[in-house]
Amino acid sequence: MPLVPTSSIVDAASAARVGAAAFNVIHLETAEALVTAAERTGIPLILQISENCIRYHGSLRPLTHATLALAEESTARIAVHLDHITDPELVHQGITAGVGSVMVDASALPYEENVATTAELTAWCHERGAYVEAELGEIGGKDGVHAPGVRTNPDDALAFVRATGVDALAVAVGSSHAMQERTAVLDKELIAALRSTLPVPLVLHGSSGVPDDELRRAIAAGMTKINISTHLVSVFTHSIRQTLDADPALVDSRKYIKPARAAVAEEAARLLDVLGTPAAVPGQYAAQAPARG
Repeated sequence: MPLVPTSSIVDAASAARVGAAAFNVIHLETAEALVTAAERTGIPLILQISENCIRYHGSLRPLTHATLALAEESTARIAVHLDHITDPELVHQGITAGVGSVMVDASALPYEENVATTAELTAWCHERGAYVEAELGEIGGKDGVHAPGVRTNPDDALAFVRATGVDALAVAVGSSHAMQERTAVLDKELIAALRSTLPVPLVLHGSSGVPDDELRRAIAAGMTKINISTHLVSVFTHSIRQTLDADPALVDSRKYIKPARAAVAEEAARLLDVLGTPAAVPGQYAAQAPARG
């Protein structure tokens, strides 16, 4: 199936009040697992490649082209997205290679520089039909202002969106990157306020630390794009440990990577069902999105 635009997945999810799942690719095996999960469930999926992942592999093109090929050959509706990109050259390389969207991450810069850099790259991406996500400041776990106790101010967020022209905004509502326990409690009232204020979809980073029911409540309150990485990486690693513990003499990497790939596919499919099913939770936090434009 041809590559699906990120915007179509996010906009459809927002209209249906379900989550647009965005799972991170670490290497080819995780990309294969995630594509399998999307095919198994029939639920659209955004495959994300982070700048950290690009640096690990040495350059953008090999893994990105492989991920694009998997998406294009799949029967599922899949988009490919670059996550937390701080280097403008990587933005240019990724969009030129065929990636449909990018998170421009200038959040470590002073605010005015963040706005200027984000606006410039957003305009460049829009000229090429690409979708742009950004954030005001770093999400917790990245040594920035979005620690779990910090919150995004709706008025500040609106000013940022208007100044930059971005298509989606990552917001700080109580999650934190790289959490290995799913214990985070999100600020649903703030999510509803942000959704009522902003003309663009909301993105939740650090979703690995958020339990299923809390993710459902966040989506019901107005969150749309849900990024998950660490949790699925943990599933992959746990499976490899189990396989090697059971057979310490094993040396063929395919024999321990294959079950790890299968484990990620199973958990990713479960999460797709969680995010892609309308939440049966009380609607006291529900908010209507403002008209876009």
